[in-house]
Amino acid sequence: MSASTIGQINLLPEHEKREIYRRIIPTELMEHFNLSPYFTDIQGRSLLELKCKPGSTSVELSLFHEYGFQDPVLYGHLTDTMNGQIHILLYILNDPASPRFDVDVMPDGEMTRFGTFRRNLEAERNALQFGLAPGQIRSGLGLLTSATNAFEHFVESLGHDIYFVEPLYYHNAIIFERYGFAYQVGKKLMERIQAEFTSESEISKMLDGSSDFRQPEARESIRLRSWAIHDGILGEPFTNVTMYKHVGKATGTNTALGMHW
Repeated sequence: MSASTIGQINLLPEHEKREIYRRIIPTELMEHFNLSPYFTDIQGRSLLELKCKPGSTSVELSLFHEYGFQDPVLYGHLTDTMNGQIHILLYILNDPASPRFDVDVMPDGEMTRFGTFRRNLEAERNALQFGLAPGQIRSGLGLLTSATNAFEHFVESLGHDIYFVEPLYYHNAIIFERYGFAYQVGKKLMERIQAEFTSESEISKMLDGSSDFRQPEARESIRLRSWAIHDGILGEPFTNVTMYKHVGKATGTNTALGMHW
């Protein structure tokens, strides 16, 4: 019987696991960095790291454009849901040629979990001013359409027609909406955010420029809203939002109608 879950894939021999998980990597990303199909550099050193121990129901995939570089160009953390569906916990595309902002680490080296556990405020201010969204350490690659297509091929190859994702930040959820995802949990929160930011609410009144993260322009900007929410303007963290998508289908969900990036 062929593997249909992360847990089942992780029980396979190493070369089989590698062959299956490589389906997640979009061809366009390989071409962009002129990467070998064997994911090695000219010295034979591996550019693909997998954490997928037998007995585990999750996998972490890191693909580097060059050996020893600080950040992968693609990072994915996937797990199985309770009923064996694929759930994306984190998915990142980095442009290694862009400046790095240390929002993921404190000056003393302590990890921040991308600002969700603790915050490197100076790095976050610099990232904000550069035009990045919360959690971004570098600019993206503009390959999300290709990445989505590759991921759906991966999901379909395991025999599934639906998969799930957990947006880490508000702007992630909006991006996923625009790629055809719907909400399993969290739509009411997203609708409340839209209502709060577009009315004369107590929250919108706090967009007074009192900090770099609470700019008046955030009323109509998805990216700046996300920074304000990350800064705690809602009085609660952005959590308990789960989205899903049927392979090859889009729902047309839009909780930020008329808003720009």
